[in-house]
Amino acid sequence: MTAAPTTASVDLAAPGPDPRTSQTQPGAPLGFVPKSMTWARVEQWTLGVFIAVPILGLLAAIPVAVVWGIGWHDIVLAAIFYAISGHGITVGFHRYFTHGSFKANRGLRIALAIAGSLALEGPVIRWVADHRRHHAFSDQTDDPHSPWNDGDGFVGKTKGLWHAHAGWLFDVEQTNQRRFAPDLLADPDIRFVNKWFGAFTAATLLTPALIGGLWAWSWQGALSAFFWASIVRVGLLHHVTWSVNSICHVFGKQPFRSRDQSRNVWWLALPTMGESWHNLHHAEPTSARHGVDRGQLDTSARIIWLFEKLGWATDVRWPKPERLDAKRV
Repeated sequence: MTAAPTTASVDLAAPGPDPRTSQTQPGAPLGFVPKSMTWARVEQWTLGVFIAVPILGLLAAIPVAVVWGIGWHDIVLAAIFYAISGHGITVGFHRYFTHGSFKANRGLRIALAIAGSLALEGPVIRWVADHRRHHAFSDQTDDPHSPWNDGDGFVGKTKGLWHAHAGWLFDVEQTNQRRFAPDLLADPDIRFVNKWFGAFTAATLLTPALIGGLWAWSWQGALSAFFWASIVRVGLLHHVTWSVNSICHVFGKQPFRSRDQSRNVWWLALPTMGESWHNLHHAEPTSARHGVDRGQLDTSARIIWLFEKLGWATDVRWPKPERLDAKRV
């Protein structure tokens, strides 16, 4: 790998450098394999635990609700933490850090990095580097999570969907952050949040239990909140996010021209907070709003609009009707 950029004047709100034409890191490789394979295997096992446990929680959710029930405070806590961590991914990691859909003041920038970290989808710099690589090579061989690189037929498509959904997370090769996220590596605030991802992992799992226990004033309340607002919430958010990589690149409609297989999937709009209007996103990656047509729910765009009204966000890249019309099929 080449050396990290030494300049501190990188515009964090600007879109990430196009890896195919970037002059920042000419000739830098797309990815790398860690020198210590032992550490890589430990990371894979750890990742497996943090994926498998929430899945088991999702599978157990209905039986637990039928047998023991679910309290209204569990629902409130799960909804709040889902909204905070989910919008941390959609507004923060995705539209802001990856694509520069708006500029944010320092406080908002740090808050968005922390909120996205609470989703347990990896540290901010690694997440952004992976996603910028995805856009640079969308549905091509070098796309880290395309569902279209495993052949045709039922077996090939099934394998591709699994790879795009979660299988790619276990690849030993990692995206080169110095090539795909030099702006974030140059920012000390973001490096700090990135470094303390483990602490935010503990916080997002234990805080709901602490609040639930104090709310109900019992250890049963803490345990119930931990199950619903930590385990089940994280599991649901994981699979909703990964569905944009898998389902939204195979099923759905393509009302806009793009150079890949991105699709709009209406029934995922609410849980993905507007991210499932994915075809428009790939047609106009820097747009702050993905649901651009009448009736297309996009809560992430609404939050960006609120940030703009409060003066925390500026230079918001709202979609222009003439550009949208030019890209409609």
